[in-house]
Amino acid sequence: MLPNFRRFVAIRILSASGSAALAGVSPGPLTQYVNVFTGTAQNDNPGNVFAGAAVPFGMAKVTLQVAGYSPAGYVSESTELARGISPLHDSGTGSSEGSFGNFCIMPVVCGGFADCPTLEEPRGLRRVGDGKNDTGFPGYFSTTLVNGVQIELASTQAASLERYIFPAGSAPTLVLDWTDDSPHSFLYGQMQADWPAQRIIMNGTWRSSFGPSQFSYPAFQCVDLSLAGSITDRTLFGGNVNGMDARRDDLDFWDLPLPDFIQPLQAGALVRFAAPSGENQSILVRRGVSFTSAQRACENMEREIPDPDFDKIVTNSNAQWEDKLGRIVLSNDTSDYIRRLFYTSFYRTFLSPNNATGNAPPPYTDSGHPYFDGLYCSWDTYRTLFPLMALTSPREMAQIADTYVDGWRREGWLPECRANNVLGWTQGCNNAVLIVADFVVKYADHAAELGVNLDEFWQALEHDIEATPANWDYTGRRQESYQKLGYTAYNYLESGSTGQRTREASRGLEYAFGDFAAAMAARALNKSDTSSALFERSLSYRHNFNPDLESDGYKSFVARRFPNGTFAPGSNPVDCSPLDTNSSHECSTQSTNTFGIYESSSWEYSLYAPHDVAGLISVLAGGSSSQTDDKNETFAKRLHHFFDAGYYLPGNEPSFQTPTLFHHVGQPGESVRQVRRIVYDHFSLERGGLPGNDDNAAMASLVVWHLLGLYPVPASGEMLILSPFMPGYEIRNELLGNVPVRVTGFDPASLARDIPQGSRAFVGTLKLDGVAVGRCRVDFDRLFAARDVEFVMTAEERAGCDGQEPSSVSTGGFT
Repeated sequence: MLPNFRRFVAIRILSASGSAALAGVSPGPLTQYVNVFTGTAQNDNPGNVFAGAAVPFGMAKVTLQVAGYSPAGYVSESTELARGISPLHDSGTGSSEGSFGNFCIMPVVCGGFADCPTLEEPRGLRRVGDGKNDTGFPGYFSTTLVNGVQIELASTQAASLERYIFPAGSAPTLVLDWTDDSPHSFLYGQMQADWPAQRIIMNGTWRSSFGPSQFSYPAFQCVDLSLAGSITDRTLFGGNVNGMDARRDDLDFWDLPLPDFIQPLQAGALVRFAAPSGENQSILVRRGVSFTSAQRACENMEREIPDPDFDKIVTNSNAQWEDKLGRIVLSNDTSDYIRRLFYTSFYRTFLSPNNATGNAPPPYTDSGHPYFDGLYCSWDTYRTLFPLMALTSPREMAQIADTYVDGWRREGWLPECRANNVLGWTQGCNNAVLIVADFVVKYADHAAELGVNLDEFWQALEHDIEATPANWDYTGRRQESYQKLGYTAYNYLESGSTGQRTREASRGLEYAFGDFAAAMAARALNKSDTSSALFERSLSYRHNFNPDLESDGYKSFVARRFPNGTFAPGSNPVDCSPLDTNSSHECSTQSTNTFGIYESSSWEYSLYAPHDVAGLISVLAGGSSSQTDDKNETFAKRLHHFFDAGYYLPGNEPSFQTPTLFHHVGQPGESVRQVRRIVYDHFSLERGGLPGNDDNAAMASLVVWHLLGLYPVPASGEMLILSPFMPGYEIRNELLGNVPVRVTGFDPASLARDIPQGSRAFVGTLKLDGVAVGRCRVDFDRLFAARDVEFVMTAEERAGCDGQEPSSVSTGGFT
């Protein structure tokens, strides 16, 4: 039996130091297991996770903006100064200067009004405990500044309600920042105050956090100060780091046009309120945000928070989180630690992207389709986040897939890395193809019910794998040599198209996998001729391997290749791996990244052909006609060396699939061993509990898959079978129905980094409605067609897959 929970439980939310949260409500039965601070530490591998008040996929993500390195605005356990409370943030993105962080409100405690600080550095304050005392749960956040002001935050989809509790005897005073976002990229804008109504509207245009400098984005805010009591003093201010600190109390409107010379200006409003009667110096601020207009921001605020009841807003937000987390319900006897790790990770998969439908900037303002922002980057999220969304949340996945396709409708291309509502840099390749294709493969039969047009979906997919963009740095593919030669050639001049001439080998591999994804979508749409041609083209990944390139006694690694077919000299598969000690070369999007791989090593990318691992095994064996057993043995040894030598990089997306590659050589038990080690070595509930950037919940979704005992092959229905970390669970899909999963013979002793001898850690077989389907793979459609799913556990580490080997294109799989 799955637990029958009641709506709320009588618990108190504690910070790391044991202090209780201030809110008059508590989290629900599932949200109580979420640690919103996991991944927020500013350590060597920061997770860049948003911690604050938000609803699922909320556009308004309100939290404390901390100075220094803080891509998500908030960081815990930091001595950096707080800059204020901002309602706009992303989660788990790696932009080093940060993303959004607009419209900070900072509570200040000062004597005379003229003495109150306004500019960013003078008003900045540390937190009590430097973040260790901050508290929160899904839908609620609280912190206390060293000036004694306690802050509580709640939010709706596009609005926030903020409570500021000032020390007794002080006059509540707020600084409303107009110009400063996290990277200080303000260009121009307007601010207008309606002092009698105690309402201020602000707008501005800022630079994107991850895209070409010619792109900028607008944002709008509407602030209602009437809930805080009567304003006794107010002024507009403007200043800079060069000594300017001017104020004007005779103004109610300020227009800052784009100057010819950029001299960053810090500007906003300073307001003071009459002290509330009694000991509780508490004031409320209500505000709305939009990317469309100030009027829309005010409408959002008034519609979503008509009643400024703080506890009610928290309760409603928490209820939305309960609904999302309830899409996978774990059995009652799941261990407390695994339950907390699961729901903490599952929670983050609903934080982003940000649903800004109805609040979109041009050219999407008048679109009748959904609009989501924070799609950066698809290279991070196609592997595990969107396949997990397909498992539990078809309507949200349909909306986000339609958002991608609307990019093609409105701007001519699927947005690859849309950040701050504008096109962002392409990373691996045009990986949006894989996300749209994954949706088509799994939900083509439900298109009408989900309100999407599959003809347009296919047109967008076909366009993005065949058309040549003007600039492949932020749309489409580096296409010309790939279509002519079957690989992205090094030292090749394209005509009529431009972009960075880097990352040639990894681009070629990813383009081939993109072709596979499009082939799968074409097959789902009964386009057999197109599908066959694309399956064939997907095997072009093989052209990127230099059979003579050697490292650690192993041969055949991906490397840059000239148009004449020869390979560029000087390639070293160790470059940009964890064992690379040379800090003089770049490994990411830099133009000086000259070794042909993106954010990874050739050791890692040479294991990347998710759609054709059987063919990859032959390539790595030199294309020989040796016996299959010999090839598999060589491949298994290479995999073991990859992990044992230290080439595995847990915080890097190309490594996600690598632990499961043992399935392809008949060693599913070894995949289980590797996954156990990865979960226990690299993930925890601590504030520094991620191996690196969460990457828009790529890491979070990976952990969820591992704990469920499955791993997806993107853009297909295939899932590899691992070993569940709990004795049962139920997947609740509002469209496809509920799937109860039993783990017969579950052995708690097997939940260890190193599996104890004799413990039942391995899957003997998976049964669907009582019929055994093997121990290596299961199909999405077959899983949801079953009404009884049973993992049968055993202590015996059996070889082989019972005739259910993972699919590969070159051996007839998938096609």
